[in-house]
Amino acid sequence: MNKEKLIEKILKLKKQRKAIILAHNYQPPEIQDIADLRGDSLELSLKASKTDAEIIVFCGVFFMAETAKIVSPKKKVLLPVKEVPCEMADMITPEDVIALKNKYPSAPIVTYVNSYAEIKALSDICCTSANAVKVVGTLKEKTVIMLPDMNLAQYTQRFYPDKKIIYHEGFCPFHHFLTPEEVIKAKEKHPSAIFIAHPECRPEVIDLADYVASTSGMLRLAKELPYKEFIIGTEVGLLYPLSKENPDKKFYHPSPEKMVCPSMKKISLENVLNALENLEFEIDLPEEIIKNAYSAVKKMLEIV
Repeated sequence: MNKEKLIEKILKLKKQRKAIILAHNYQPPEIQDIADLRGDSLELSLKASKTDAEIIVFCGVFFMAETAKIVSPKKKVLLPVKEVPCEMADMITPEDVIALKNKYPSAPIVTYVNSYAEIKALSDICCTSANAVKVVGTLKEKTVIMLPDMNLAQYTQRFYPDKKIIYHEGFCPFHHFLTPEEVIKAKEKHPSAIFIAHPECRPEVIDLADYVASTSGMLRLAKELPYKEFIIGTEVGLLYPLSKENPDKKFYHPSPEKMVCPSMKKISLENVLNALENLEFEIDLPEEIIKNAYSAVKKMLEIV
């Protein structure tokens, strides 16, 4: 089936099913183009929860579809490919969280939304890459545990020298392995460009950044800032919406071969069509996990 026919069938079936298609900013261009909403994972889940859609088709990785289910427990949430892991989310287990709770019993646990539902369910409050600094700033405790991304934790620590942030040594490989040398080389090649880094990047890369922002923050900055050239320190998929929304500006990547998340490229138009036709693959979470995970997400939403 050619691409045009595929898209036609998807759009027709989406309407029949009363479905909404969500695509994360790192998804392939053809997936972003058919989506009703594009953006960061939590942002997408929250927006979808406010629609009258009965089915959410989430084009992203597994934890993102879980989050959609957490905030929309009455809706059917589908992930078009069954196995779409997140390497960072895979780096922490419930046992790790319990061990940290036991070691630091009075420290609140702040969990990045880029984590699985069972980890969120063991947490006190969630955060995003955009609001982590604000969330930690609202906590009265001087010792805080942040999971699972050590780079986001170390970035947040910069703002609170009076606090001690304990972190689990997880990371996103596609951000963590961006090196200062690669950034410096890109800056030398494009001297007029400013560098925006994602807070999942390692501290030495953050030190070189003109701005630090989430993917949605990068999209906003690209529109608002007067500069015409940008070096983007996040997964390469973001360059597509950046270029599409800002045709008069240029976007460069410091490591385009290395910063490609294979999980984010797994979903195809055929997979989306199959999800709508066969209602696959449905996210099913225990009620207790949904309840506890939602509590941590809700606490975050109350303060940001």
